[in-house]
Amino acid sequence: MIDGFTHGVARPVGGDVAYSIAGTGPPVLLLHGFPQTRAMWARIAPALLAAGRTVVCADLRGYGASWKPSAVADYSFRRMGEEMLTLMRDLGFERFDLVGHDRGARCAHRMALDAPGRVRTLTVMDIVPTHLLLSDLTQEVATAYYHWFFLAQPEPFPETLIAADPDYFYESCLLGWGAAALSDFDPRQLSAYRAAWRDRDTIRGMCNDYRAALVHDMADDGADLKAKVHCPALALYGADGVMARAYDMGTTWAERCTDVRTQAIPGGHFFPDSAPEETTAALLDFLGGQSSAA
Repeated sequence: MIDGFTHGVARPVGGDVAYSIAGTGPPVLLLHGFPQTRAMWARIAPALLAAGRTVVCADLRGYGASWKPSAVADYSFRRMGEEMLTLMRDLGFERFDLVGHDRGARCAHRMALDAPGRVRTLTVMDIVPTHLLLSDLTQEVATAYYHWFFLAQPEPFPETLIAADPDYFYESCLLGWGAAALSDFDPRQLSAYRAAWRDRDTIRGMCNDYRAALVHDMADDGADLKAKVHCPALALYGADGVMARAYDMGTTWAERCTDVRTQAIPGGHFFPDSAPEETTAALLDFLGGQSSAA
């Protein structure tokens, strides 16, 4: 799945978490988004490894080869984050750099708020804070991100429709948020995504992720509207994506972080897949700068 990495399964909280790990240097945790798996880092993680980092890539609960609990509350970003914090501690890493894309970025943002002493730096990719997106929803974002509300419908409505042709639905998601074609995705990575999302438990798990967002994450984020991330932060976004068109990304994240830089990457929402070299360069520049400043 990720060349040069060891693949394992841990049970940090209540179920199995699949992860890949390599390296002996400063640790960095990479968290994928919807509708993907840790395979999305296959062209980025080896470059971070070559730069002297210990790299951990994990499947979020509900995704990939990780467990799929049944309760919607178990899919809040707080619960996901607690699991990832425990995983990293169990692997021997008390403090680490944290990188997330899409749902993984939302989980990472919550982790940085809940456990500031554990997160050395935070990188979020192509998101705005969850509460902002849902509480100030524009027509453009609602139209493009309709899946938030479709997936959050009560079980088994979305699961039944998706299961009829999961490749059709999830590939439409990969192509739907700016400047993407299936040819932008590495064939091995795309094969890993398809293998995961064809599983009915994974379909249910991903729906529960979105169900939790509309209830549990909105409540958690609403209670923390004035909270800021105090570690150095980087917000990357797709130059041709919905987030770049709908929000001033610099202002948005400056209001939520005390020390943040923002940078556009060529492409749409899935720029880590379509522009891995540019994404890696931005990550290494940020992480290297923070290392030299430490």
